[in-house]
Amino acid sequence: MAHSTTAHGDNYLNHSHGLKSWLFTLDHKRIGLMYLFVIMAMFLLGGIFALLVRWELFAPGMQFFSSPNTYNQAFTYHGAIMVFMVVIPLIPAAIGNFVLPMQIGAKDVAFPRWNLVSYYVYLFGLLVAASTLFINKVDTGWTFYAPYSIRTGTSATLVLLGAFIMGFSSILTGLNFIVSIHKLRAPGLTWDRLPLFLWAIYATSIVQVLATPVLAITLLLLILERTIGIGIFDPKLGGDPVLFQHFFWFYSHPAVYIMVLPAMGVISDVIPAFSRKPIFGYKAIAAATFGIALVAFVVWGHHMFVSGQSEFANFVFSFLTMLVAVPTGVKVFSWLATMYKGSLRMDAPMLYAFGFLFVFTIGGLTGVFLAVVSVDVHLTATYFVVAHFHYVMVGGTLLAFLAGLHYWFPKFCGKMYSEGPARLAAWLIMIGFNVTFFPQFILGVLGMPRRYADYLPQFEQLNRISTIGSWFLGVGFVLVAWTLARALKSGEKSGPNPWGALTLEWQTPSPPPHENFLKEPVVTEGPYEYRGEKALMGSNA
Repeated sequence: MAHSTTAHGDNYLNHSHGLKSWLFTLDHKRIGLMYLFVIMAMFLLGGIFALLVRWELFAPGMQFFSSPNTYNQAFTYHGAIMVFMVVIPLIPAAIGNFVLPMQIGAKDVAFPRWNLVSYYVYLFGLLVAASTLFINKVDTGWTFYAPYSIRTGTSATLVLLGAFIMGFSSILTGLNFIVSIHKLRAPGLTWDRLPLFLWAIYATSIVQVLATPVLAITLLLLILERTIGIGIFDPKLGGDPVLFQHFFWFYSHPAVYIMVLPAMGVISDVIPAFSRKPIFGYKAIAAATFGIALVAFVVWGHHMFVSGQSEFANFVFSFLTMLVAVPTGVKVFSWLATMYKGSLRMDAPMLYAFGFLFVFTIGGLTGVFLAVVSVDVHLTATYFVVAHFHYVMVGGTLLAFLAGLHYWFPKFCGKMYSEGPARLAAWLIMIGFNVTFFPQFILGVLGMPRRYADYLPQFEQLNRISTIGSWFLGVGFVLVAWTLARALKSGEKSGPNPWGALTLEWQTPSPPPHENFLKEPVVTEGPYEYRGEKALMGSNA
């Protein structure tokens, strides 16, 4: 595919030493790892809140929390942490930062200093929001719906300010990635040879740059309403709370695709590598990526079918929501066609890719149910929506992230993890996830409302099953952490290309040198064009 480098002793991990060399680094790889470390810390915190919420719902009545208000605070922090601090930056900021420059054959991103600034902006916003854990906790839910978020006496202003600050990190990262892909591609790396992961990151970056300012303005208006009472969303002051919903969901539905599109990009790189086949329908997948990104901007109203908007608006948003299934179906069909008659290698990344296909398909199909207005009226604000939300955003994105984490782990550190524990963890996570969230579809159909600390006795059995599933899920994540930590300490050394993958980052040593490539790579064919047996065998030498 390309002419590249040979292995050498110097790499980005040992190129410079000391804490200062990390805190002030301009190396995209180190910045990606710093993002990964902080995001994983927040994932642990958000996961603990999730387990506490499930513990509370193990049986009717108050089990763990002292009051329903304390429960409200726990699910607010779970949702806000997972959405704004974990799932949105998870793949673009962590994996994208590490992989993108190498996949385009560049030494770094276009603006290395912006890249470091974006990390510290994210970290600062995170600390501002997380400080409320110790100062009058927040109970608004992660959506911050007005007018309650305006009138609550909790520290909502600090959480809103934290989310506002973190939005600038997304914008800076998105701009950096767009310019990098446009301007820094290696000779011969034309647009029709870009890896599909880059197409996904490129589309995601456009969505970030266009949609995030809307959320920033909305949160700023909410802060001003809380502090000086300007009367935009509070009906007591002549405001309109439905206007807040329009602003919020105009960002937050594209945010779904800020989470999901990079996940799809990871899957589009993993499946060809572990199927020993070029991707089926390269151009169709690339086009579908932008089709999904485009539709993401015009379907926000399906979150508001019961808000009082007109029947015509409901019809339009219902139709457009169902339209999302078309480009999504193109991707799923292409992935399945790639695997068809392939020589499948069922290592951990491929297991997570299979899990993504299963979970995301269920999430997508249940989204079609919710797109039907008459069905949505019955299911809105029930646990059916909670289950759909987690199948799409958490299950889909998280499983794809785990696929990418295991796939690029040898490139991160030059070590191989043990496949046995990694596969066991994958099965525990997939089984635990489905046991946790699938019963919630049934609970929603039966009418159990979401965000309640207590429930009627007829919902107890399904809630018990859901809580037990969350324990398996937690054990699976602990096993992932143990497997990768053990590999860092004593794992077998990795060759430059243990999977036999064909994108540029696998043509450089593991871990990569500080400058990524000793000489500029020259691309001679696309990553999904070459069919030679030698390239498809993989190397761990």
